[in-house]
Amino acid sequence: MSLGIKILVCFLAGLGAGVGTGFAGMSAAAVIGPMLITFLGVPAYQAVGIGLASDVLASAVSAWTYKKSGNLDVKNSLALLASVLCATVAGSLAAKLVPERAMSGTMQIAMIVLGLKFIVKPVVTTKEQMLEQSRKSQLIKSVFGGVAIGFICGFVGAGGGMMMLFVLTSFLGYEMHVAVGTSVFIMSFTALTGGISHFIIGGMPDVLCLVLCVGFTLICSLIAAKIANKADAKVLNRVVGAVLIATSVVILAVNYLF
Repeated sequence: MSLGIKILVCFLAGLGAGVGTGFAGMSAAAVIGPMLITFLGVPAYQAVGIGLASDVLASAVSAWTYKKSGNLDVKNSLALLASVLCATVAGSLAAKLVPERAMSGTMQIAMIVLGLKFIVKPVVTTKEQMLEQSRKSQLIKSVFGGVAIGFICGFVGAGGGMMMLFVLTSFLGYEMHVAVGTSVFIMSFTALTGGISHFIIGGMPDVLCLVLCVGFTLICSLIAAKIANKADAKVLNRVVGAVLIATSVVILAVNYLF
């Protein structure tokens, strides 16, 4: 495969991943993994590792951008972070036992379901409503939700981003922008844990793909996060949902029809 094609695929993967991460806390791995598997023939386990590695810096710079706008809840996210980190390693180990195509298909189906959710029922919770939530109830929900998110993060390489956003908005009552900021903050740690686990178990991936994906995703996520902090929450819900569904359908078609 030519160098030009590899750069193009990595750029498109990084563009989609960066926009998704910055706008809605979507995991970079949810886009990068399938793109590398489908168009460059990268082994699924290594592709997921590259996606998770791209998540680390992209999520960190996005989280910092949200924090500067007052849209990051660090204090109340620690319980969720702890449970997510513990379950991520278990998910990474389980993923090694699953066929490559099954892993890719799992990622796309999850993205379609979540995309539909954000289109049909966008999050409209305000910051005032968020503060009314019971601290004890949030803590319990954070622990159980974190275990599920962490396992999914390690298993399908989704970084837990979209699942985390779903938990934060639907179960913990977070306002949309705060949910995204908190999601990318936690995701920077879960992606680091999952990425290291994947590289230890599956070996180092294609270095050029790794560098290109990390770089393109970082730049695009920073730009997207700055725009997202000024955007209307309901519009963001529906746009991101449509992008998730369209991307997933295309990749599924390529995987199973060609």
